Amino acid sequence: MTPASAAARAHSRPIEILLVEDSEPDVLLTQEAFEGARVPNRVHVVRDGVEALRFLRGEGEHAGMPRPDVILLDINMPRKNGLEVLAEIKNDPELAPIPVVMLTTSQSEDDVRGSYARHASGYVVKPVGFENFLNAIRAFEDFWMTFVRFPPRA
Repeated sequence: MTPASAAARAHSRPIEILLVEDSEPDVLLTQEAFEGARVPNRVHVVRDGVEALRFLRGEGEHAGMPRPDVILLDINMPRKNGLEVLAEIKNDPELAPIPVVMLTTSQSEDDVRGSYARHASGYVVKPVGFENFLNAIRAFEDFWMTFVRFPPRA
């Protein structure tokens, strides 16, 4: 059995992905990359850190939304940056088990250190160029959606 077929069998429900990203081109590229995924998934998009926390807590227009299996979190965003959001997620016992992968343009060592200090599951610098970006998202898919087992949803 191939890893892809094993993953498809293991995931009887779509993987819920929360993309926290304020760049429209990056949102579109990410959605396009996941559309061709071998494992069924649904990408939910929010545009800043405040909206991300509202989504995760099921507040307002996000009431009834599924809990994400994994979060892709940008650092540089309006209203509340990704490091602040990450700290709030990991300090909330209900949200802390959700894996959070930082997906950012920042190559700052302080941001890398700060992300892991706040318990990020990974740190990916967005590659420059359409093909490179798609390849990075597909590599994320190959690992996170094929081999990783997510914590059960509440």
